Amino acid sequence: MTTLTRDVADRWITRWDRQQEGYLPDREERFTAIIDAVEAGAGRPDPLVLDLGCGPGSLSDRLLERLPQATVIAIDADPLLLSLGKALHEGRGNLSFVDLDLRVPGWAARLRLDRQVDVAVSTTALHWISGSELRVTYGELATVMRSGGVFLNGDNFYVEDAAPSIHALDRALGARAKERRFGGNPPEEWGQWWDAVAADPVLGELKDERDDSAVAHHGSESGLLSTHIEVLREAGFAEVGTLWQRGDNRLLCGVR
Repeated sequence: MTTLTRDVADRWITRWDRQQEGYLPDREERFTAIIDAVEAGAGRPDPLVLDLGCGPGSLSDRLLERLPQATVIAIDADPLLLSLGKALHEGRGNLSFVDLDLRVPGWAARLRLDRQVDVAVSTTALHWISGSELRVTYGELATVMRSGGVFLNGDNFYVEDAAPSIHALDRALGARAKERRFGGNPPEEWGQWWDAVAADPVLGELKDERDDSAVAHHGSESGLLSTHIEVLREAGFAEVGTLWQRGDNRLLCGVR
């Protein structure tokens, strides 16, 4: 069984964050928008928050820096990313990492919560769940959220009737933002990060475990904005809309 030290986890999560910023140079701005909305919409200083598709816990960590009285349950099914998050945040009593597949019916009940959820968050994660499976994810979420609870999903959402010239300009703006952020020293890409993990003798075993599981994903299965809006409404979210946007980078909100 692989045992990770906090220093190793910190190094790899820092490298993960930089890799992610290569695709989303304004990632921290999105984090800030999500956490602003949590603070404004939770209705209490000590909310119970679910982080769906948490990865190594980058959003959970930032959220607790702002709201130290919150309790965050970070959910993912990736054994390697969960192990990194657990190692870095070991001993942090109000942050727990839970291994659950959001596509499987019953995941919400397996949390065994003793109170209703005030807020659920997600960032750059749920696009890999297919439309039919997304009905499970959002349907289950609705069963544990209190009335008036807020779901906040930051991701790159696309619209079916996007004007091609505007879409091209949006991509150009993204490229310029990346150039300003990184200059001539762009970060490694997604595949390169995973290749480096596989080559690390400390993490190689966890990478093999991940490859043998069903969590590895390749591309966007449900990147359409209309899909998420439709499924959230079907699940019982009374209000659904965009809170923050930069091009196709949006913060989608659903109010239970």
